[in-house]
Amino acid sequence: MTDKTGLTEVSTETNTVSADSAVPTAPATTDASPTAPETGSVVEIPLTTDQLEREGDIAADYIEEFLDICDLDGDIDIDARNGRAYLSVKASDADNLRVLSKPETVNALQELTRLAVQNKTGSFSRLILDIGGSREAREAELATLVARAIERIIAGASEADLPAMSSYERKLVHDIVAASGGYRSESSGEGRDRHTVITAA
Repeated sequence: MTDKTGLTEVSTETNTVSADSAVPTAPATTDASPTAPETGSVVEIPLTTDQLEREGDIAADYIEEFLDICDLDGDIDIDARNGRAYLSVKASDADNLRVLSKPETVNALQELTRLAVQNKTGSFSRLILDIGGSREAREAELATLVARAIERIIAGASEADLPAMSSYERKLVHDIVAASGGYRSESSGEGRDRHTVITAA
């Protein structure tokens, strides 16, 4: 079970992942469940720290079960900040989480975890999952994308579009652009096509 102080450890002996049983079932959400803020159909209500901590506890239980099924070792750290619950999975052996830390895998598992949380709380979850430093690696990739976009503007482009991203990643891009000085960014597009456009300030 997850330690309420924010740290839990899962210890097993092997690292074999079974494709047939690797993901614990996340119950499907009902039509009455709140819609993601990205659609614009529901006004997002900020969650309290207690609500975010509950999200973290539910998510930690889900991830703990997942790691147990996969026979993987991992320490789960829970945090609540900036209106989101954050879950970080780490291991003393970096290779232990190598497969799970791939961006596509992290994003898929994050969505499953959000659904598990939403099923328990009845509220849309914006939980962020990090596995083996995957988020730090992604932030470095975003910083590189921003730098290349700025280079295009310096070379004469009026603006530079970045690929479509999640609201969380677009927020990271906005912060990176703001810190660069002399440039500004804004989100454009709808749904899955929503992306960031960078221009000179």
